[in-house]
Amino acid sequence: MYNSFISVVSVINTPWEKSKVPELLSNVYQTCKSNFSDFEIILVNNVPGESIDPEIEPLDEDLKHQVSLINLSNRVNRNNAMLAGLDRSNGDYTVIFDIETYKYPEVITQLFEKTREHFDVVYLRAKERKIRLKHRLFYWIFYYIIRHYSQLKIDEKALNVRIISRRALNSLLRLRENLRYMKAIYSIVGFRTTYIESDLPLQDESEPFSERFQTLLVAISSFTTFLRATLLRIFLFSIVFLIAVIGNALKVKFTGIDVFGIPSENAITGWTFLVVLMSVFFAITCLNLYIMSIYLSNIYHEIKQRPLYLIESIKRF
Repeated sequence: MYNSFISVVSVINTPWEKSKVPELLSNVYQTCKSNFSDFEIILVNNVPGESIDPEIEPLDEDLKHQVSLINLSNRVNRNNAMLAGLDRSNGDYTVIFDIETYKYPEVITQLFEKTREHFDVVYLRAKERKIRLKHRLFYWIFYYIIRHYSQLKIDEKALNVRIISRRALNSLLRLRENLRYMKAIYSIVGFRTTYIESDLPLQDESEPFSERFQTLLVAISSFTTFLRATLLRIFLFSIVFLIAVIGNALKVKFTGIDVFGIPSENAITGWTFLVVLMSVFFAITCLNLYIMSIYLSNIYHEIKQRPLYLIESIKRF
């Protein structure tokens, strides 16, 4: 048995996850009781209006004494809900335990044993990532951008399950960003990090693709220089295109033939290029405005400094 205090944090994000709470608590309790001198289990209820008490009440009294239930007053992003649990973690080490892995509580001990090798963060790494065919190109582009336009070290096969030492968690909690992409935040925090290979596949269907797209868009705009570099390339392309149009206009004026070899008398002079020029620059302008709106939206969310979550109640059993 390890003489350490372990905190296990899980977020209940859907009604399906709520139904798995009894088995989750029982599995985690048996594992922690057998391996650690002291432990606590922190559940965060991110499904307002759905009480988890009926699932917990029938359980053994000794088990319930180890459980803290945090009920959020309004639904928030899963990462912010996780933060509510991390803020109240008291352990020497904190385990972020995804409810989808409730059948495999032994990973808690495996992660802790890896920290004995002087690692502050240890995460589970899937051997494969199950991605729908229509989404594969999108994810490839996203991780390409992360690798080439940021200094973040992000493992695209990393699962949410991980263990964090007290000192690493204290540093993580200092980053109070409203727009949170946790894999990027783990990378920013640093500390010695490693992983354990897991047979559990990384599923991307756990949340709607629209929500995941918004999260990844936040990651690109907040943690990389990609959009700024894109705006620079658009500006340079606009200059080159403008020079080409001016050159073509001068060529038509002095030779009567445009750059495509078409005599000017066969068509209304300048009409085609005028339409093309207006269309291209209109599209470029809209793209620029969209990119700038992303940054303005991110800045707006940050400067409001609204709380990342609001707690309705905290209950001990």
